[in-house]
Amino acid sequence: MTTPALLTALAVDDERPACDELEWLLRRDPRIGTVHTAGSAAEALRVLQEEDVDVVFCDIQMPGLTGLELVQVLRRFREPPRVVFVTAHEQHAVEAFDLDVVDYLLKPVRESRLAEAVRRVADAVPTAPEGGDDAIPVELGGVTRFVRRADVRYVEAHGDYTRLHTPEGAPLVRVPLARLEEEWADAGFVRIHRSHLVALAHVSEIRSDGGRVTVVVDGEELTVARRHTRELRDLLVRRARPGGRA
Repeated sequence: MTTPALLTALAVDDERPACDELEWLLRRDPRIGTVHTAGSAAEALRVLQEEDVDVVFCDIQMPGLTGLELVQVLRRFREPPRVVFVTAHEQHAVEAFDLDVVDYLLKPVRESRLAEAVRRVADAVPTAPEGGDDAIPVELGGVTRFVRRADVRYVEAHGDYTRLHTPEGAPLVRVPLARLEEEWADAGFVRIHRSHLVALAHVSEIRSDGGRVTVVVDGEELTVARRHTRELRDLLVRRARPGGRA
């Protein structure tokens, strides 16, 4: 059994009203979690450099790089997002499907037709194992495996990526640290430094030496930034109390 994660979408259209309408429709779909927008293919590429996007809803006829040319660029990505074309022109349909796009929608877009496209995307995107614990897909040599959040001891930032430190290894995933900080806060993960999140359940010691504070997590000693020290101590104290839960 699997449970679908919410999709992150990027709407690309050089006509602002059309882009706004597409964004509004996407936000109404319960399978979509986040919607980014771009007014050109070049702007879309900038967004894709900064954000982890599951699907691009893209116009075809745009100034500069066209939607078809954008897809050619995306195919060179190690993990390209899915693509749905949203256009007023029928004549590009054959060429579009030769590029292995998920769907081809004609403007004006009907909400029911867009919902069908989102369903196709959701069916194509890997899902995480079902259960109360979140999991993150990790690509290793063309094989997708899932790292359970409960197995993660701490998380280390690496630019737009993060390294998940677990007893089985430390895979690198394309998820920003800030996103995990927000999504995993309720599971007991806290920021201790600009580069680290730690699982409170796996903090075995907190040390202070000449004003320098560190924590020991799974045998690793990690520095705690001064501005996070008080909050971390409070959380650990509350967690240590009988029945306490940070």
